[in-house]
Amino acid sequence: MPATLFSRGLYVDPTAGKITVADYFAEWRTLQMHADTTAIKTDWALRAHVAPTPLGRMPIAQARRGHVQAWVKDRGQVLQPSSLHPVYAYVAGMFRAAALDRVIAASPCQGITLPDLVVAKRFVPTSDQVHDLADGFVSAHARAQGRHYRAQVCAGAGLGLRQGEIWGLELDCIDFLRREVYVRQQLKTITGRKPFLDAPKTPTSIRTIELPDAVALELAARLERFPAREVEIDDHTDRRRPGRRTARLVFTNAGAIQRGSFSKPWRAAVKRANLPDDLTMHALRHYYARLLIHAGASVTTVQLALGHANPTITLNRYAGEWPEAIEKTRTLVDAALARPVAARRAASK
Repeated sequence: MPATLFSRGLYVDPTAGKITVADYFAEWRTLQMHADTTAIKTDWALRAHVAPTPLGRMPIAQARRGHVQAWVKDRGQVLQPSSLHPVYAYVAGMFRAAALDRVIAASPCQGITLPDLVVAKRFVPTSDQVHDLADGFVSAHARAQGRHYRAQVCAGAGLGLRQGEIWGLELDCIDFLRREVYVRQQLKTITGRKPFLDAPKTPTSIRTIELPDAVALELAARLERFPAREVEIDDHTDRRRPGRRTARLVFTNAGAIQRGSFSKPWRAAVKRANLPDDLTMHALRHYYARLLIHAGASVTTVQLALGHANPTITLNRYAGEWPEAIEKTRTLVDAALARPVAARRAASK
């Protein structure tokens, strides 16, 4: 070990540094407090984009900035920038942990150049298109079965719920008298395991949403034709005490909704409504956000309604939806300064 490293307080364990990048990544990911979906993504990143590469097979102590940059360039040939950025973030996080653990002297992820992210323009349906989508379910199925799916469209567009929040909605979460909906859980559908209830995405996702009449009528019609079904399901909403219980889910098929069983009728309704083929239910959440914003809702109001962790997330995603804010600032400044300026000009003549 060079003396300069000791003098800088950068002692590292020479034995630990012999572990390969891929093996250290595998150990690192098991210690992270990742949600299930993120854990699946990190496992995929390891298996598909770290372990098979020269960087992954390299002893971690030998990894240098150039090796990481070469890995980024190589992965950029097989991954879109939107996929490469999060995979790189996992690798960079792993190297930071290795430096903190004194496995390496410093992270080689310094000054790494990543491909620019191309932000695709978000498609947000109009009100007419939301109605066309809801009607598309009724047209594509027997009327009663169509009503079964139609109410989900209304819950997405009229309440701003995430797909998992819609599918995890229980009967006692809807208060028709107070005209409120309580979001306290979501249904997780992960490949390789049965659907289960889990805590919402963030603590602020636990929220109360006002129930508009239009949505209440659709939900009531849905429940009249298809009463809430009692389903035996794993409940991980309290991860310290996971268990199994009977849940009265509003939206079900044979049991809790499986993602695959919903995709076929969804695609059929999207096609009938002449909407983009890649449209997902999340577009209805964007519709809800735009509806609130264009009606004059503040950033905080929209944040709380959507259950975002903080207002910054809301601003980053929907800043362009507040175009009238520019006009408002101009109007405010003109109202405050126009008269004094006019008065001074008249006095100077």
